[in-house]
Amino acid sequence: FCIVGFGSRFCRFPAGFVTRSYPGSPLRKSGGMSSLGFTPPAIYCIGLNYKKHAAETGMPEPRFPILFFKPPTTVIGPGDAIAIPSVCHPEEVDYEAELAVIIGRAAKNVSEDEALDYVSGYTVANDVSARRWQGTKGGGQWCRSKVFDTFCPLGPRVVPASEISDPNNLDISCTLNGEVLQQSSTKDMIFSVRQLIAFLSQGTTLLPGTVILTGTPDGVGFTRKPPIYLKPGDSVTVAIEGIGELTNPVVAAA
Repeated sequence: FCIVGFGSRFCRFPAGFVTRSYPGSPLRKSGGMSSLGFTPPAIYCIGLNYKKHAAETGMPEPRFPILFFKPPTTVIGPGDAIAIPSVCHPEEVDYEAELAVIIGRAAKNVSEDEALDYVSGYTVANDVSARRWQGTKGGGQWCRSKVFDTFCPLGPRVVPASEISDPNNLDISCTLNGEVLQQSSTKDMIFSVRQLIAFLSQGTTLLPGTVILTGTPDGVGFTRKPPIYLKPGDSVTVAIEGIGELTNPVVAAA
């Protein structure tokens, strides 16, 4: 095994596990996720996974996890700018505080009981989302709204799994320009971290370094009256108990 670090914390990945970042990638420019020494082979994302969030959207709680993906080009680190592209409307880009799970060894057909044995660590994520692209602009495809460059801040560190006794008992929040907009607990998840890993690994290999975003709690911008969206000049911070704070400025993409 080799050791790769995120800030002052470290996680273990199989020796030789190094993937590429291409020229011009946010991963090359970032001082965050690139400091890990690897690019996630896959970023699995779960939608509508908090009870109160489902309620605030007026949607029923899902019977099975809702799955979508983000490409590695969305990943940035702490302090890196969330860049809103010109194809996004000035009032549509939303924040989503999320717990991110990092898989440490290949997982396939894993049971719920053993699921956490495959986790190397946890970090903080912001599942930045363009709501118009999530609806009519993207044909209702959630994935299209969440794949823009810089739309997956991760950090500020990876906490080893051994330091988080229960990933479903952590305070989680999001603060925009000093105002707390999301304040919840991972206890409110519909599908636990164990259940998500078991579900995603059925017939499918989760490679080491795979990142799983586990859903966001209530308080997102588009459900508010009036709605609150990210705009250039903003500063957004996602915090999770026992892990830390992930802060990113917001800019207009060049």
